[in-house]
Amino acid sequence: MFNLPKRRILRKNKEFQKVYRYGRSYANRYLVLYAFTANGPEGKVGFAAGKKLGNAVTRNRVKRLLRESYRLNQQLLGPKYDLLLVGRKAAVDVKYAVMEKAFLSLVRKARVLGQEAK
Repeated sequence: MFNLPKRRILRKNKEFQKVYRYGRSYANRYLVLYAFTANGPEGKVGFAAGKKLGNAVTRNRVKRLLRESYRLNQQLLGPKYDLLLVGRKAAVDVKYAVMEKAFLSLVRKARVLGQEAK
């Protein structure tokens, strides 16, 4: 029901850099959200966790938390935005519920909610 198709994921470095460079950033303790108005009919999303967070296992766990937070709440978001979610050091030890709450607060702050979710 709430799947995340591959066509909606940022894959190329060029796409990531465009959202980093031109997107607006919103941050809290656990993650940073970059939002950029998409060119296509539907937006894309990317997930990142830098090496400062720890080893590959730790970074992948943070990215899984970010992906799941997005996946389960994507129906609330407007279709016109490219988003980039970057995990922070505090996200290493948190549970899913905390990450989801942090994600939703940033989405509200960035005003990327769809019309029906407002």
